[in-house]
Amino acid sequence: MAYGDVAAALGSRAARAVGTVMSHYGSDAPWWRVVRASGHPPIDHEQRALEYYRAEGTPLKWSAGGVYRVDLAAARHTP
Repeated sequence: MAYGDVAAALGSRAARAVGTVMSHYGSDAPWWRVVRASGHPPIDHEQRALEYYRAEGTPLKWSAGGVYRVDLAAARHTP
């Protein structure tokens, strides 16, 4: 799910607030499963998140420059 998806599931439009809460209290939650709307992983956690994505078989898209993002069309969870 993207940050906006989490906010919408909670009845809110505050995607940035979801990011703030995750940064302070999300370490025990599967934080790597919440991505930016573009499918890119949380900033400064790209390598660690990639390890989880590979272990879980998360569908990824790669750019020619070697930057990845989650393939949201294939991986997005809709509650």
